[in-house]
Amino acid sequence: QFNRPGHDIVDHYTYAFMGDGCMMEGISHEVCSLAGTLKLGKLIAFYDDNGISIDGHVEGWFTDDTAMRFEAYGWHVIRDIDGHDAASIKRAVEEARAVTDKPSLLMCKTIIGFGSPNKAGTHDSHGAPLGDAEIALTREQLGWKYAPFEIPSEIYAQWDAKEAGQAKESAWNEKFAAYAKAYPQEAAEFTRRMKGEMPSDFDAKAKEFIAKLQAN
Repeated sequence: QFNRPGHDIVDHYTYAFMGDGCMMEGISHEVCSLAGTLKLGKLIAFYDDNGISIDGHVEGWFTDDTAMRFEAYGWHVIRDIDGHDAASIKRAVEEARAVTDKPSLLMCKTIIGFGSPNKAGTHDSHGAPLGDAEIALTREQLGWKYAPFEIPSEIYAQWDAKEAGQAKESAWNEKFAAYAKAYPQEAAEFTRRMKGEMPSDFDAKAKEFIAKLQAN
């Protein structure tokens, strides 16, 4: 709606994360159906498919064929992704980004509580602490030798996005300034929406609409 030739000010992807519990809720049907109808090609959803809910294994109350369900909504579905393998996830994201006329569902098979010797794959690790003894066993099984809350410097460096984020924000601000100069009305409307402000004539239009309803 706002992009113009040479001025792509909105070019991001939207990522969502969903679990089995999310898929059971009615609202998931409504919004995902609408997303397919609107062909939201820049929406990419990760489905954390571990077969566990807060009450236990889901087989007794959730047996949908989720892939077929989302294909029926008009989504691009990528099956059988190893949710514990970064390379597999990266390949799936690249495939999803190449599909521009449909939202994409990435079905990631995972084990809840991965690495925990006694609680992996059970609802005991769903929203509850492992406990000190199980944490110690999990550290041993994963080969994690760092102190609590210690992040290895090489990992922190890869995840620290402050510098890169600041550079991208600065570049976008320059891009938007050029856009505002070329398309001032569109830029003003974009800014209003981003601020969450109502249109200046909203009250008058609302009263006019209500008056028409009352007249009928």
